Amino acid sequence: MTDRAPATNWFDRGGRAYATFRPDYPAAISTFLAGIEPDTDVAVDVGCGSGQLTRKLADHFRKVIGVDPSAEQLAHAVRDERTEYLCAPAESLPLADGSASLFAAAQAAHWFDLPKFYAEVRRVGRRGSVVALISYGVPRLADPALQDRFKHYYWHEVGPYWPAERRLVDSGYADIDFPFDTIETPPLSIDRRPCRNEIGRAHV
Repeated sequence: MTDRAPATNWFDRGGRAYATFRPDYPAAISTFLAGIEPDTDVAVDVGCGSGQLTRKLADHFRKVIGVDPSAEQLAHAVRDERTEYLCAPAESLPLADGSASLFAAAQAAHWFDLPKFYAEVRRVGRRGSVVALISYGVPRLADPALQDRFKHYYWHEVGPYWPAERRLVDSGYADIDFPFDTIETPPLSIDRRPCRNEIGRAHV
């Protein structure tokens, strides 16, 4: 079913904080995606927020277009000669037919009306183009005691307040509808040490 009520935009404010604290993505993601593309001409980062993945893709593609429905998020994106940002929803991409080789959505696809988004991918995509839906899932802490406390907080304290769409994140998109052929991907992770004395490390 594609005729549903318009989704709430949870990201139409707080763009500065989002740009500061949103987890970054490992360079290996953009390197891998560039390596499986039919060409490295134009990539589209859909639901790009403040452009964390957009900037990574720009290291490998001639042009990267970040698309997001929140003007507040886009206002805090870092721009350069290879990146362009457009304010639009995933379901109505302001791009010409057959104009892009990659469609990436990092921690964003669970908010999309997926059938409408996939229709846009088919319209805008070039022959052999790639769709990459990226999720960093639920963080894992190296310290067992901290991990136990975090699990209780995540699932039992804040968990009941998450919007329903976010359940797909909990499974790392394993259950997301994906009507295209799949490509085996290498294991990737985001590793962070939260303080200088390296008490713990988070894997997401």
